[in-house]
Parts: sequence; C-alpha cells; structure tokens
Amino acid sequence: MKKVLLPIDGSACALRAVALVIANRSHYANPDDLEIHLVNVQAPFSHDVSRFSSPEQVLAFHREQSEQLLSEARHLLDAAGVSYTCYCEVGKVAETISGLADALHCDQIVMGTHGRAALSELLAGAITLKVIHLAKMPVLLVK
Repeated sequence: MKKVLLPIDGSACALRAVALVIANRSHYANPDDLEIHLVNVQAPFSHDVSRFSSPEQVLAFHREQSEQLLSEARHLLDAAGVSYTCYCEVGKVAETISGLADALHCDQIVMGTHGRAALSELLAGAITLKVIHLAKMPVLLVK
C-alpha cells in the first residue's frame, strides 16, 4: 500500500497537487491500494486570544477553518471516486506536516509550493523548504 500525505491550505497550488495525485493514481503500484491523507494545519493563536475565548471555542474555530480549506480538495477526490482521510491539525506548519507523515508511515508528501495570499506565498516557500528538510520521505512539489 502506498500512503500519500497532501497538505492543503485551500490555495490553487494545493488543489493542483490533489489533481496531480488523482490523475497519476496509476503510477502508484495499485491505484486501489493508494491511501490518501489530507491535512490542513492551522497556526496556533497567541496566548492573548485565550483570555477572550475558551479552549473549546478556539478548537471549534480551527476545525471550522480547516474544514472550509479542505472542502475543495475533498470535492475533487469525491468526484474522482477516491477515498481519503482528513486531518485538521494546529501547530507549527512544517513540523506538523512532517510529523504527521512520519506517524502515518507515508511514502510521499505531495504539496504545492505557494500559499493563498502574497504573504502566505512568501511564507509557504519557507514552509515548503522546511518540510523538505524535515521529511524522511520524498516530497513532490507542485508548482
């Protein structure tokens, strides 16, 4: 079984990574044995936010944001008839991505190279480089 982790931030670039995996399922040993894991990682709030919101409210907010950002990727996979598992995580983005890939024993990480906005695109380059540095498995970058 091949396991692929797809970090999703809702950007067009991340969705191209999803489309690439869907289109190239036959390149993985047996397409029916392909195990796809979608993950959205939310950066944690500063401690100041916790003074105004309960931990449950913060968790609900992060989950809602993750689900919204994962929705288009889920739609693409559903339309292609491909099964997958979703993860909504909170933490340092690159560390969380590489840590989850390790924990799931993934064979590959497939991710976009640019984020959602101008600042995110700048940071995503740094996140992408950090994932490449931390990952113990191949990382396929989609431009």
